[in-house]
Amino acid sequence: MQAGTNEATAGASAEGSAGKTGAIRLGAVSYLNTLPLIEGLGKLRDVQLTLTAPARLVDLLLGGSVDLALASVIDAQRADRPVALVPAGMIGCDGATLTVRLFSRVPAGEVRVVHADVDSHTSVALLRVLLAERYGVRPDLRAFDLDAHRATREAAWPEALLLIGDKVITDAPPAALYPHQLDLGREWKELTGLPFVYAAWMCRAEEAGSEAVRTGAAILDRQRRHNATRLDWIVAARAPSRGWPVADARRYVGELLRYEVTEEHRRSVDVFFAKAAACGVISGARRVCWAG
Repeated sequence: MQAGTNEATAGASAEGSAGKTGAIRLGAVSYLNTLPLIEGLGKLRDVQLTLTAPARLVDLLLGGSVDLALASVIDAQRADRPVALVPAGMIGCDGATLTVRLFSRVPAGEVRVVHADVDSHTSVALLRVLLAERYGVRPDLRAFDLDAHRATREAAWPEALLLIGDKVITDAPPAALYPHQLDLGREWKELTGLPFVYAAWMCRAEEAGSEAVRTGAAILDRQRRHNATRLDWIVAARAPSRGWPVADARRYVGELLRYEVTEEHRRSVDVFFAKAAACGVISGARRVCWAG
């Protein structure tokens, strides 16, 4: 999942819905890649949509502020209480992702320090797995804030940089500085032969069978299917304001990304968690719980 917005209910942004009594409460991120899942949700009478940065979503879920959250999939392992994945939609890929990318001045096998965009927990975990398994390196990771870096005009660009989200397209570092680039989705596909899941809808595990979660999952599944029928309109209406060329945006959300949870995606989640545990990214892998 990718770069964030300031936290707000959708009522304060384009899809007013704050304060709806008895509404299903959903948490997500407002990026180009989430639009096929969330476009139109905030206009529904029975939905309250909260938009925030990716790293905050699991906390909102566990704190009871939302009923379902489109959270980084690795948070299903790192959460301090059990969560269940809800197969009503996800953000994934089956090869190149385009917007989860390592920029490096040196070949991947020589990387010793990576400055990482920390908006997505899953992307950072995936980078660590790929560098360990494919290139035999375990670099130090340092948090990187692109906005803060841009504000410091004289700051040097780091030797290796992990960027995610819209900013890879709209605010990428100078290409001439980084002759070595890795698309993490493609790297995962080459390593495992599997697709990858960056983010998925989640609920608190003890509420996986509740009426709120069942209703929310049905709404999410219906909206995802509806949005698939009007993807060209969504891209044309929303991409320019996010700094995306429309043709690139259409290829990105229409061809590169995946939104429907399949058996292969479920298997990929298991493999990712097992590899993350083996590399020490997480301490042991919990059994994955899928709601419904």
